[in-house]
Amino acid sequence: MTQNRTHTCGELRLSDAGKAVKICGWLENLREVGSELAFAVVRDFYGTTQVVAETADMVALLKSINKESTISVEGTVRERDSKNAKLPTGEIEVVPGKIEVLGRCQHNELPFPINRSREADEATRLKYRYLDLRNPAVKNNIILRCQVVAALRQAMTEHGFLEITTPILTASSPEGARDYLVPARNHPGKFYALPQAPQQFKQLLMTSGFDRYFQIAPCFRDEDARADRSPGEFYQLDMEMAFADQEDVFAVLEDVLPPIFAQYGTYNVASTAPFRRISYRDAMDKYGSDKPDLRIDLTVTDATEALGACGFGPFEGNTVKAVVVTGFEGTRKQIDKLCADVEVQSGEKAYWFRYDENGEIVGGIAKFVQPMKDAVVAALGLEKGCFVGLTAGKLLAAQKAAGVLRSKLGAFCPNHMDKECYEFCWIVDFPMYEIGEESGLLEFCHNPFSMPSGGLEVLLKAERGEIDPLSITADQYDLVCNGVELSSGAVRNHDPEIMIKAFEMVRLGEEDVKAKFPAMYNAFTYGAPPHAGIAPGVDRMVMLLAGEDSIREIIPFPMNKNAQDVMMSAPSEVTQKQLDELHIAIVKPQD
Repeated sequence: MTQNRTHTCGELRLSDAGKAVKICGWLENLREVGSELAFAVVRDFYGTTQVVAETADMVALLKSINKESTISVEGTVRERDSKNAKLPTGEIEVVPGKIEVLGRCQHNELPFPINRSREADEATRLKYRYLDLRNPAVKNNIILRCQVVAALRQAMTEHGFLEITTPILTASSPEGARDYLVPARNHPGKFYALPQAPQQFKQLLMTSGFDRYFQIAPCFRDEDARADRSPGEFYQLDMEMAFADQEDVFAVLEDVLPPIFAQYGTYNVASTAPFRRISYRDAMDKYGSDKPDLRIDLTVTDATEALGACGFGPFEGNTVKAVVVTGFEGTRKQIDKLCADVEVQSGEKAYWFRYDENGEIVGGIAKFVQPMKDAVVAALGLEKGCFVGLTAGKLLAAQKAAGVLRSKLGAFCPNHMDKECYEFCWIVDFPMYEIGEESGLLEFCHNPFSMPSGGLEVLLKAERGEIDPLSITADQYDLVCNGVELSSGAVRNHDPEIMIKAFEMVRLGEEDVKAKFPAMYNAFTYGAPPHAGIAPGVDRMVMLLAGEDSIREIIPFPMNKNAQDVMMSAPSEVTQKQLDELHIAIVKPQD
């Protein structure tokens, strides 16, 4: 069977009137007007075309075909009497001489109306994803993804980067998230792991003499889902540069990303180079987050000195943070909901009061603030009519809760948030070390292979007790856009001596490093160039460009929140024969 369509369903125009044509697509809809007149809509990848049946036989044929069957229509194009200016093909229709069923839909009822599939519950959408993808609104997100990936590839190639693919089957990594393991049939009891990222391989490429590498890299992590994180697998624009530092990485992405965001984004305004740079400590102190949304003009103020001794129990002995909002017109009900949302998201309570137009402290915890009104007004720089949101707790908890409060208030107050733009920033100077919550001992804060700012000298000073190890920062950076962390990157620790000293700070010696990272450590002993890189998440990038709140909307075949593919019934059981070949026995947990 050959279709040989002459035109797509989005192609015909008034200038084609009188032509004999053949179109193919899905029967989207049928509207009957008596026994000898019916209007059908045929849809393909490119658009829709109206088909008008004007004989009893042709109407009967269309009535016998279930919606979403694929058909071919041969007929003549003519001008429509009732035009639809909203459709590219709205000035024409096709009068069929022959209609043929190419693939029959055997179901009288669909799981959901195709053009309203996004209104269906997520489980149904994922189970029938092949139908969900027929919805033009869903399909367009996947097209956008393809366009963005192509633009990224072109831009990186134009900047002198080579696209090099790295292995999918590799060794399990002792650091980071939980691995997906793959049993090795020819090596009983041993396992491959799917890469959490091409991190070690791309650094090995630098030691091999490749100057600029990139890859649209698949990454696999056995971690829970979030709105901006898909469980199981995701893709990133992985890149690395030899003989480079932080400035080189920044220069590339500041040149590559803004044009792509401006061209393909829901909003056509994006930050231009140079992006704002904010230290980690300033970000936490001023915005309550290491991924601040700079579209919001609100900031966090420390109110510990002003309010810590006001007599309000939750403030006593704690850090107090304030977010001051002008022009706030929320009702008491809206304020209560906002505070409840902050508690749900951060785990910490939020409090409030107003400094009204009469210069009085009212609402919320006003009775505790009123006795020290003048001092509080001066300390927080309040103007009449201000709303003040507050959080309290240990420093980090108070900061994070204030960050959530700031975001909620910004989204609630249109005068404090410009939603129709893309605001990038770099978060820099991350702490190299932290005190582990469980161990109570010094541990790496983020990437253990980042170069400590100051190199070997600063590590030796910490070892001699001349400086606090917690004061050491790393040459590490995050790229943030509209409150979404797109990527982490770093100048790599390429010097074995510095690497060993960095690990000794957390009670790991040279033998530990050699055992856990043998290839990379050995390669560095053969003369590694200074190198730096980053890996912006493609999925998150497209999510922002499409204006979606969930990352699953821009992935062709996403898993659900429990890392299940309900369409393919994965994960699934396998046969005993397969298990025997892999030398695996299933031991089920006891109740």
